[in-house]
Amino acid sequence: MAIEPLLATRAQRAFILTITVQAIVVLVMVAITFGMVRKDVNFDGDPRYRTLSCYLALFALAEIFELFMAFDALRLRNIIQLIGILAFHLAMMVFAALQVHQTRTALVNAQCDQDGILQSCGILISVWQRVQPFLIVAPCIIAASWFFMLFWIKKLYAEFGWAIFHVVGANPRMKTMYQYYQIMICLLKFDFFCFTGVTMQLLIVVLAKNDAEFGVTVAAIPVVLILLILCGIAVQREIKWIMSISLVLMLAALSYLVYKLVRFYQPGSREEYQTTRATLTVFTIVAFLLLFATFAVGLRCFSDFDQGLQSSKTQDVTPRKKYHPGTNGTNMAEYQLGYQGPPLGHRISIE
Repeated sequence: MAIEPLLATRAQRAFILTITVQAIVVLVMVAITFGMVRKDVNFDGDPRYRTLSCYLALFALAEIFELFMAFDALRLRNIIQLIGILAFHLAMMVFAALQVHQTRTALVNAQCDQDGILQSCGILISVWQRVQPFLIVAPCIIAASWFFMLFWIKKLYAEFGWAIFHVVGANPRMKTMYQYYQIMICLLKFDFFCFTGVTMQLLIVVLAKNDAEFGVTVAAIPVVLILLILCGIAVQREIKWIMSISLVLMLAALSYLVYKLVRFYQPGSREEYQTTRATLTVFTIVAFLLLFATFAVGLRCFSDFDQGLQSSKTQDVTPRKKYHPGTNGTNMAEYQLGYQGPPLGHRISIE
């Protein structure tokens, strides 16, 4: 058996092609929407209109992130990350659907709903009617591509089944520990996107530059990024003191997310979040759940330190030479060089 090179199989190429085509179509729909609104609406006149800028930026980030995660999952032969991409794709579909409502909220405000004969309201309603079809197409394309991705991931599941055996061997306990390690690394990557999504919405749509909370949010970006990187290094290299600090900081981050969620609905601050409250709430709840799961899995990985898994964590899953049985001892030596499971014993000849 051998692990195929990256993009060497039909399933791998089709999976990447599905994500790429979907990303191009959706980004074109979002860009058209942004351009049509920008043409008739002064974004600087009312901060509510900046929700369109945020929408475009978030979708561009999400599509690039998903494509990166897809290549990374194929490179690592990580089925768990592929399943995570499926969940992420569903979240993108929900976000795209929410944007239909939030764009209407930003363009057609309560005053226009009550008196649509005003000239400014007539322009805004006309803009909304033109961009609505493009906004509806985005979640439909994402939903259709999800089913294609599901089909190809089933193919990849069978294809990558040999990869973990190459890394950790046939020991069930080692296999379980390695799977928790994969889940932890995958969660850290999705934590990064969710945190970036929340802060991007806050910085573009909500917070004013002279607001103290704006400075705190900007300062939090490099801190959280460093935390996630250090946590990934700690769980891979089994550095206990860094892992301990990371777990404590995760608890602090969970408290901050709860605080922000309350702020979205407090009477004194709810107006600030009017045009982006729905997506901010979804992003914050998802970020909280992901971070809580990361903390729980992190505790499990911490308990697996010094159990003999570190060497398997630090080696890449790369294509190996195929083993062809034969009597030639060189063939056996080549196979052992390509095999990274438990040590193979010498063959004993009875001839």
